[in-house]
Amino acid sequence: MNRAAVILAFALVSVSALGIALFVPLSGKTGSKTLDNLMTAYNGESNARAKYLAYADKADREGYGKVASLFRAAAMSEEIHLNNHAVVIQAMGGTPRASIELPKIGTTRENLSDAKNGESYERQTMYPQFIAQAEKEKNANAVRTFTYSSNAEAQHAKLYGQALDNLKEWKTGKSEFSVCSVCGYTVESKPSFAVCPVCATPSKLYKSVT
Repeated sequence: MNRAAVILAFALVSVSALGIALFVPLSGKTGSKTLDNLMTAYNGESNARAKYLAYADKADREGYGKVASLFRAAAMSEEIHLNNHAVVIQAMGGTPRASIELPKIGTTRENLSDAKNGESYERQTMYPQFIAQAEKEKNANAVRTFTYSSNAEAQHAKLYGQALDNLKEWKTGKSEFSVCSVCGYTVESKPSFAVCPVCATPSKLYKSVT
């Protein structure tokens, strides 16, 4: 499916005051594998958010201000994802639940490596599998929230890789990152485009994080 078709098929019904995507309600969809996958993703995004905030604190303590800003931006993105997943879970009759278990907090380099590996797994393995199952069940709402997350995670992995490759240069003061309020896509500085490349949300709705 090309990008235009994806945007058309996944068009937002509306956007809440917090910028969280709202979805067309479903009924009679409980007990599906996709609902299980949504719960797994909700738990994963919740843990990623908590972990990245802890990693940001560590980066600040080690003097990596720009890395700390990136982790905070990624944490905001993960919050958007978990809220999007929660809306679909509730529409399917489920109750979102998460069990937060923070890992051992390593050095900033170690934390970046862990974050990159986690995002790469979600983008390359987890979300493609979840999307395929949701498509099999003809659950467009789940396809959309999984697709939003998958694209954002790919961008996170790219940014973490850049930080790892240039860690000395990233040992600066706070830097600005921008996060799409609908899909969580994250860019350094301000958006250079008019609409989000993932969900077509106007770039003026991106949120600034430092």
